[in-house]
Amino acid sequence: MTRPQPNRAQERLALSTYVKLMRAANSARNHASRSLSGANLTLTQFAVLEAVYHLGPMSLSDIARKVLTTGGNLTMVVGNLEKLGLARRQSCPEDKRVLIVVLTAKGKTLLRDIFPRHAASIVEFLNVLGPEEQERLGDLCRKLGKQPKVSV
Repeated sequence: MTRPQPNRAQERLALSTYVKLMRAANSARNHASRSLSGANLTLTQFAVLEAVYHLGPMSLSDIARKVLTTGGNLTMVVGNLEKLGLARRQSCPEDKRVLIVVLTAKGKTLLRDIFPRHAASIVEFLNVLGPEEQERLGDLCRKLGKQPKVSV
């Protein structure tokens, strides 16, 4: 089945909007990275630690869905967190085939220290928008994120 081709005005608007969205996402990512610079963590490492810190021990596949990364990348990230002594993998008590990630005492201490600064940094970044604008942006991003996958 062929999709209808957008007209030139639709195409210009969509491409312009996409560029603005990507620039805003890159700006947010850079701002968040700077807030973590003293912790020597990547954003993905922080995301894994933060997810397990706030939600509790999780399987690798659950973490991958939460932090929007691939299983292969997550295996490497968790391996690096283990080398840093921040997390460890262990067998799930209910299903020994499943590995779950838990934080070490060092990982919990680190998150207790850096999460408040990181959260404050995100608040600072988004404060350029008022509360209603932040709500609207969140709704629009959710709408974009929930659309069905389209094959090209």
